[in-house]
Amino acid sequence: MRRYLRLLLVQLRASTAIAMQYRVEFLGEGALALFWAFWSLVPLLVVYGHRPSVAGWSFEEALVVMGWFTLMKGILEGAVNPSLINVVEHIRKGTLDFVLLKPADAQFLVSTAKFEPWRVVDVLGALALFAFAFHRMGRVPAPAHVLAGLALLVCGAFTLYSLWILVVSAAFFVVKVDNLSFLFSSIFDAARWPISVFRGAWRVLFTFVVPLALMTTYPALALLGRLHLGTALAAVLAAAAFGAFARMVWVRSIGHYTSASS
Repeated sequence: MRRYLRLLLVQLRASTAIAMQYRVEFLGEGALALFWAFWSLVPLLVVYGHRPSVAGWSFEEALVVMGWFTLMKGILEGAVNPSLINVVEHIRKGTLDFVLLKPADAQFLVSTAKFEPWRVVDVLGALALFAFAFHRMGRVPAPAHVLAGLALLVCGAFTLYSLWILVVSAAFFVVKVDNLSFLFSSIFDAARWPISVFRGAWRVLFTFVVPLALMTTYPALALLGRLHLGTALAAVLAAAAFGAFARMVWVRSIGHYTSASS
């Protein structure tokens, strides 16, 4: 475990050093990310401009969901997507050999190959949304609720990562998965809304198949103190199940890899 933590720190330092070589671009990308984080509030402002609540969620409570969405989007685009998107090129060119031959787990290496440090502004944007929402509600979240929200954040991030592993694993069988990755990113945008907004098949899809509820709505409910213990336990088990399934698919997919030397 210590060895992999050291490897992770090395990758983080390398990504930060590369990003800081172009400091103007670093600051520009960070400012742009912050702008888009708050621009995503426009749909909420439009909807809640005509009604006090939507599907049982007030504007302030929906802002908490948006805060978790902003945070998860920062994780996706700052830690998950930059590393795993390069795997597709390695598989396509047959250069994944350089990763597989290293004395460390291949999934760990490809998952930590690159980070975008400037996406930390999404964290700041999320904290600002939380602060504004709870200020409007006139209360402060209890420490137990904060801890529960952080625990659900870990589960949501792990599930998001597992889903992306499944998307990348498809590259071992098909030539290009770019459209699939774009589709996943588009679907993820629905996570900005509370899960109760959706009805019928859409709610089933976003709860069990692509569990967007686990990524944003459940952490928001935990922070608001409205998440039931049974739902929280189910979320933890679901995250573990997605992770185990993604690991199994990844291991089997590597068996179909044709290297450059084959």
